[in-house]
Amino acid sequence: MGENRWVPRSSSPSDTRKFAVLRNRQSGPYVVFAGMSMMGDNVEHVLSYWVLWETFHSPALVGFQLLSHWTPFLLLSVYAGALAERFDCRRLIQIAQAMFITVSLAWGVLFATGTLTLWAACVLLVVHGLAGCLWAPAEQMMLYDFAGPATLPSAVRINATFRSLGVLFGPVIGSLLLVTLGPALGIFVNVAFYLPMTLFLFRTPYTGHVRSQVRRTRVGVLDSFRVLGTVRNHREILTVLVLAALASITVGTVLQNAMPVFGNLLAGATEPDFMYGSLLFALGAGAVLGGFALEVTGWVRADLRAVVVATGTLGAFAAAFSLTRSTPVALAALFFAGISQITAESAGMSIVQLKAPEDQRGRVIGSYSMFGPGMRSFSGVTVGVLGSFMGIPTTVLVGGISLVAATVLTIAIIRPEVRQN
Repeated sequence: MGENRWVPRSSSPSDTRKFAVLRNRQSGPYVVFAGMSMMGDNVEHVLSYWVLWETFHSPALVGFQLLSHWTPFLLLSVYAGALAERFDCRRLIQIAQAMFITVSLAWGVLFATGTLTLWAACVLLVVHGLAGCLWAPAEQMMLYDFAGPATLPSAVRINATFRSLGVLFGPVIGSLLLVTLGPALGIFVNVAFYLPMTLFLFRTPYTGHVRSQVRRTRVGVLDSFRVLGTVRNHREILTVLVLAALASITVGTVLQNAMPVFGNLLAGATEPDFMYGSLLFALGAGAVLGGFALEVTGWVRADLRAVVVATGTLGAFAAAFSLTRSTPVALAALFFAGISQITAESAGMSIVQLKAPEDQRGRVIGSYSMFGPGMRSFSGVTVGVLGSFMGIPTTVLVGGISLVAATVLTIAIIRPEVRQN
């Protein structure tokens, strides 16, 4: 893998045009197809979660859905990064896509035959979570390979934007499939969203290692976590990881999980389900439009200052959303929260990739997945435990204020690094 030095002229790091990653005939389809795969991921959630609730009416299973999705990121992301360092990332992504496809097909068979059982549902939920964990580091390694260091921040930002498009429209497509085709046929159709990425990776010459000359050796599961010692000595990377963890624990998926409650609080003369959808759309639209705006304007650099400020504003807008009972204010707060979230995540991932030691890039990327998405495993505790004592709106308020306070503390600790940026 390290011996493959083929780099097409069109991928030159000197290409600093806006949306350069989309103009490239190799990386452009990759980014678009990644968004389609993310859409398939979210379509599956809509269809499978609906059937699971209608079949079992189990709050415990709802909690398991959250844990099974994010816990693999917490426990195995670093090792998935080690695999991305050693093996052809195209094949790792294809394996992950095959796992997604298998899960969708299995759901479809179980739905169509009426043979869905609780243990089968739990197995499929775990496999789905493992597929996402395997996909994440390899996906970012491929981005680095496509773009190179000079245009990597733009590539990461555009990739995150298209993934946000998938998150935004996945529930819409999932709901349409549910209403028009039913859950069984709908989830069979969902397989089509994973195929473009799977097939594209057969024809791209990039492997995730074209730009690297490092020879990689086998790394065990426990050995892979030694990268955390390396991360500890890179203060800028460590700061990004800590902020990602704080955002996941305090806000994370809490906003999305709590949205039905706010849909009822803000509904008024509007139907609660319509308000619920509007709130989710505002959050997703902020991420999508924010990503495109950041690329077009170039106002925000992918540096530590951007990560710190965006993380703090995410907490502030979450707190503002929890306090208001005005629909326009709530929608605006969520929209700007979406912008803050994509800014923090894309800038943070760029820093992680650019600052990581060459021979440990995959594992460092994996550590970001562990501290960021992986820590969302604890958001269920935030919603469930704190929400039962204080109520959901107060829980979101406390989470937002805590994130702002933690960001201010981080600024005080790392002020020299922020000033240097």
